Amino acid sequence: MAGTALVVGASGIVGSATATLLANEGWSVHGLARRPTARAGIQPVAADLQDAAGTAAALADLRPDAVFITTWSRQGSEAENIRVNAAMVRNLLDALRPGGSVRHVALVTGLKHYLGPFEAYGKGTLPQTPFREEQSRLDIENFYYAQEDELFAAAARDGFGWSVHRPHTVIGHAVGNAMNMGSTLAVYASLCRETGQPFRFPGSAAQWNGLTDMTDAGQLAKHLLWATTTPEARDQAFNVVNGDVFRWSWMWSRIADWFGLEPAPFDGRVDPLEHQMQDAAPVWRALAERHGLAEPDLTRVSSAWHTDADLGRPIEVVTDMSKSRRLGFTAYQPTDDAFFALFTRLREDRLIP
Repeated sequence: MAGTALVVGASGIVGSATATLLANEGWSVHGLARRPTARAGIQPVAADLQDAAGTAAALADLRPDAVFITTWSRQGSEAENIRVNAAMVRNLLDALRPGGSVRHVALVTGLKHYLGPFEAYGKGTLPQTPFREEQSRLDIENFYYAQEDELFAAAARDGFGWSVHRPHTVIGHAVGNAMNMGSTLAVYASLCRETGQPFRFPGSAAQWNGLTDMTDAGQLAKHLLWATTTPEARDQAFNVVNGDVFRWSWMWSRIADWFGLEPAPFDGRVDPLEHQMQDAAPVWRALAERHGLAEPDLTRVSSAWHTDADLGRPIEVVTDMSKSRRLGFTAYQPTDDAFFALFTRLREDRLIP
């Protein structure tokens, strides 16, 4: 049943897809961001969640039934990630408490719940794959855990239901996003086509040969809405992926073919995109000018560091979704189709040639 929704991080990949889905489903949608942009059907709310007083003032008159937390702030260390991101969740839920309207809060985290934070990514003793929700937390500090703890404490205090959603790498559309593999690969492929540079897989042999999965932003948005409106999903944590598995040795050829490229043979060496694209900013700016693209700043349309972190993993990463399936969530999204739909939209929006 539709109600009033507050989407936190509405300008990001996940937040944008979620706000769009909710609006299409008849919800009254408020989109919070530090610098919200005007979008049809979305009422903008400007707030910086690190500012408790400012957040309280911005939300004083808002009475949402459901809240979707789809944002985080990257800091220089995990200790700072914990301090800042826990405070953001706390400030948000404290600001909404006086209104007493919230029935459900959905928090988006990710597979670093199982893999560990960036400082210790994929290291130490990891749970067995495929990752399952009942696997315990790692014995290491992690800002995802701190966000969860703030959510759990507020839910116990204020009486609303909650859900936690753990996607794998998300495919979706957002300019200026810090974690955007789909756009990054589209930019890299476009640069390779323009310059004749080999379209070379930048990651590890484990990722090239092993099974993996991903999460389309639209699939995640459907999952968020499902959990919010399904009583059996109340107070539960869920993995959420597209439903298929693939090997990058297959997907890389699919992506190359979409861009009219011949994929370079993979020789087992890791050659990160951060290295391959380190001098590409002026090349991209010239390419953007030549093709009349909307964004000449390479850093606004790609995030090589995050793509390298995912594609460079030394272990196979796959995710189990049985918990959601048993409770009735049946949506499915082929991952290659998700990539192609994103590439098509990027081209239509003049973000790639």
